[in-house]
Amino acid sequence: MNDALPLPLLDVRGLVLGYDRTDAVKGIDLSVEPGRVVTLIGANGAGKTTTLRGISGLLRPRAGSIRLAGDDISALAANRIARLGIVQVPEGRQVFANMTIDENLRMGAYLLSDRAEEGRRRERVLTRFPRLAERHTQSAGLLSGGEQQMLAIGRAMMADPKLLLLDEPSMGLAPRFVEEIFRIISEFKAEQRTILLVEQNARAALEIADQAYVLESGRITLSGPAAQVANDPSVVAAYLGGA
Repeated sequence: MNDALPLPLLDVRGLVLGYDRTDAVKGIDLSVEPGRVVTLIGANGAGKTTTLRGISGLLRPRAGSIRLAGDDISALAANRIARLGIVQVPEGRQVFANMTIDENLRMGAYLLSDRAEEGRRRERVLTRFPRLAERHTQSAGLLSGGEQQMLAIGRAMMADPKLLLLDEPSMGLAPRFVEEIFRIISEFKAEQRTILLVEQNARAALEIADQAYVLESGRITLSGPAAQVANDPSVVAAYLGGA
């Protein structure tokens, strides 16, 4: 009988990341199992976005390792990591404002040579996001903030990622769009997509996640099942509006 634990899709050990002479992430460990939603919560400046930048290859690690399905990807460039299936939806959406919705979606499939498959993925995205379907020939810059976030997520899904990195997907959005974004993440969870979620709305993130990590001043201070982390008195006090 084999009692070995399943191999994490993403396994980060002793990761150190920084800018100039400052270490923003100070030797963290985290893992994401296939088909799970893992959230990384913490205050502004804790190192959450820096962590995602390191995983996606936009920032070279100073120490530690990043493994994808067992293979060390720590030294790979961002474009090679994207080819392996890690796709990030950045904070602030960053759509191509002068391009149409359709053109933005095609940018998400730039690694794909099969045009028929690209068409199928486009139809799936537009079915999931009816607002985008209604305006697919419209310039992305004319969309509302919530619609641009949908486009940014849709563009990422055009790559059919093995691991989706979501950086503050609800930031700055009207409440109805916040609800819509978390509904979409719930759908991804039901489809057993693997997600690492960075989110200021700690309550919503902990409700939707399977596992959670708390990052404070570049260090992991607490981790475990999301429901357990959500009930920790220090998390309640710091992030959930508790006394």
